[in-house]
Amino acid sequence: MESISKPHNLGAILRTCDAVGVLEAHAVWSRRPKRAGNAVSAGSRKWVGVRNHASVRDAITALRATGHQILAAHLSPRARDYREVDFTRPSAIVLGTELYGVSDEAVAQSDFDIVVPMLGMVPSLNVSVATAAILFEAQRQRLDAGFYDRPRLSAEAYRRMVFEWGYPTLARKCQERGEPYPALTEDGSLASGLSAAHGA
Repeated sequence: MESISKPHNLGAILRTCDAVGVLEAHAVWSRRPKRAGNAVSAGSRKWVGVRNHASVRDAITALRATGHQILAAHLSPRARDYREVDFTRPSAIVLGTELYGVSDEAVAQSDFDIVVPMLGMVPSLNVSVATAAILFEAQRQRLDAGFYDRPRLSAEAYRRMVFEWGYPTLARKCQERGEPYPALTEDGSLASGLSAAHGA
């Protein structure tokens, strides 16, 4: 998300991320970081992390380092229909501001542009609606490939996520103190008396 300025759009994007199983969004802000609108996000910001970057270059560099293809949602002569993209590859979709779209810098650093074809008179969709169309196509491809049939996170990443979701206050205290998270039992609960010992 490159300088998405309206909280309701941010909230809608995060809600769609949660709906299709995206665990983290990346953001570059023109000013201070925005907060998603509570009503629109429906609490999804608790489940979808937002990683902030100082510049679009920093964001794209970080995503390339983890093997992502970079796709700019941008109408151009080189743009491909979003349904023709292989979303079974690690993919990052660059979304631009509501008024101006994706910046020239982001377009230059992307692998290619993608577009949702429009048959009416208006040339583009609202940024959150375009995001939903693209992410649900990615979900369709990944469902067909069996990606949702089994965990794809490492065991350690899965345990960390379950602990942070299940015990957010305790997780925050452990982070503040620089302590490792306590172990969970097989059913996801804390050992007896552990929460009291950690000040939860």
